[in-house]
This record gives sequence, C-alpha cells and structure tokens, in this order.
Amino acid sequence: MKPNRLLALALCASALAACSSNNSSQSSATSAASGAPVAATKTIGVSIQNREAQFYQDMERGMRAEASKYGYKLIVVDANRDNAKQQSQVEDFISNKVDAIVLTPYDSTAIGSAIAEANHAKIPVFTADIASTSKRGHVIAHIASDNVQGGAQAGKLMCAAVGKTGTVAIIDEPEVTSVQDRVKGFKQTLAANCPGVKVVADVDAGGQRDKANSDMSDLLQSFPHLSGVFGINDDSALGALTAVRAAGLTGKIAIVGYDATPEARAAIKAGEMYGDAIQYPDQIGKLTIDTIHDYFAGKAVKPIDHVNVGTFTKADATKAQ
Repeated sequence: MKPNRLLALALCASALAACSSNNSSQSSATSAASGAPVAATKTIGVSIQNREAQFYQDMERGMRAEASKYGYKLIVVDANRDNAKQQSQVEDFISNKVDAIVLTPYDSTAIGSAIAEANHAKIPVFTADIASTSKRGHVIAHIASDNVQGGAQAGKLMCAAVGKTGTVAIIDEPEVTSVQDRVKGFKQTLAANCPGVKVVADVDAGGQRDKANSDMSDLLQSFPHLSGVFGINDDSALGALTAVRAAGLTGKIAIVGYDATPEARAAIKAGEMYGDAIQYPDQIGKLTIDTIHDYFAGKAVKPIDHVNVGTFTKADATKAQ
C-alpha cells in the first residue's frame, strides 16, 4: 500500500474517532442538562418501623418517586415494630456499604447504638417522621411533620367540637417523640383557646387499635360525661370510635384523630368522628430524599426540617365528592 494512502486512512480514522468522542460528550452534556439520571450511583438503605401502616406506605412512595428522579437505588425494609430487628437491619446496610441510611426508629432511645455503628462506618444517617433521642450516634438531619403544630391543629378541632367547657381524654403513645410533640401542641392549644376544656385522662394504648378500644371502654366507665377524645393516630381514634359505638354514644363524644387515613376520612364524612389533623407523608418522603441529595452534593442541610400539618373535617370530605 502506498504511503500517501496509509496517511489518508489514518487521518480518516482519527476524524471518525473525534466525531464519536464529540457525539458522546454532547450526549452526556445533554443528559446532564436535562437532569436525567445517567446511572444509579448511590444506594440508600431505609428501615421503616411499621411498613404495613398506610402513613409509611405513603412516605415510601414519596421517597421512591424522588429517588427515581435522582437515579438513586432504595433498599426498603420493615422493622415490624421490633428494635432488635431494626438494629440488625442497620448492620446489614453497613455490610452492604450503602451510601446513606434512613430510619424511622421504633425505639427512639435504643436506636442510638445502631446509629453509632453507622457513624463508625462513615455512613450518614437521616431520620424521618420519628427522631432519635439517644445521646449516642449522630444524625445528619431529621425530616418530619411539625407535630407540635399538628397537635395544635387537633386542639383547635377539639375546641370547635366541644365548645368552651368539657372534659376530654387522650389516647396516647408517650414513648414516641413525634407523639410527645402532638400531645404538647394539643394541650397548649386547649389552654389557649378553650381553657374550660380539661384533660381528665391520658392513657397509653401504644398506637394500637385493639388497646385503644379497650382503654376507651374503661374511660367511658370512669368518665360517663366525657365530651371528647384525642387519638394520637388514626388507629387510636378508630379504636376509641369502636368503643363509643358499642356504648351507643356515636356522635355524642367528639373524636379527633391524627393522619386522616381513608378509614378515618369515611368516619368523619359519616359524622362519627369530628375531624383529623392531616399529615403529608409523601412530602416527608420527598423532602428526606431531597435532603440526602443536597448532602451528597456537599450542600449545607437543616438539622431539622418540618412539613406543616393541616386539618380534615366533614366539610373537606364533602368537597372531595
């Protein structure tokens, strides 16, 4: 082959390579400019304390939608309200070398040791909905409803339902930090808006419907003229409603819940419950992933970030028709 022909072929090959490289660069730039994820480069482990709860299903849905936007892979597991299981799940995340961990702690104090293990492995930890209260371990950011504000919303509903005077009970779950805030906001609002309405009982039903039903039955015996009851979640409120129905007092005792699940909304629409504070768990999930994304990008993130809580009453149920 003649030297000048060899030179021509070499120049042609070089030009093709340059074109291919240029097209590849343009494609990458276009992909980056559009915000489309190129690959799932980060993995986030999520341990949810009770994945069967509608609230956490909605929160997970919000997380997954936002993670997909950034190209992140989520590993979501259910702790089944078992602290030992949740701690083991964190250990699994560490073994799998995930890039971040999200927890909704079942036990806000005991979870500290697991968080400390993740810290030691240099894996950032975030909490959603329920905070860690342990002195052990460092959490980068906590994302949740503003539960003091949400409790205040429930308090306003109760004042509107019972008027200026009366007696109310709280179906509580006092070991949970978010519930502590709800009860705080509720009591503060009663004191400010309807001081003649007194809390005469505060019982721990553990957030469980059957226990709330049993406790409410006892409360109706102890306080036959009870004006209202605040359930710290909808299982508590609906459990109380079951007892109220059995006693033939439906509509005579104001029931205020928290979450506005479909079943609670139906009871509110039927006039069996007065109303609910309504959270937006999908927004909590979205904000959690956004916060992790900012952290990955080296941006400063808020140590605590809140999503406001609204209210849901019969008027809202009617509008939704």
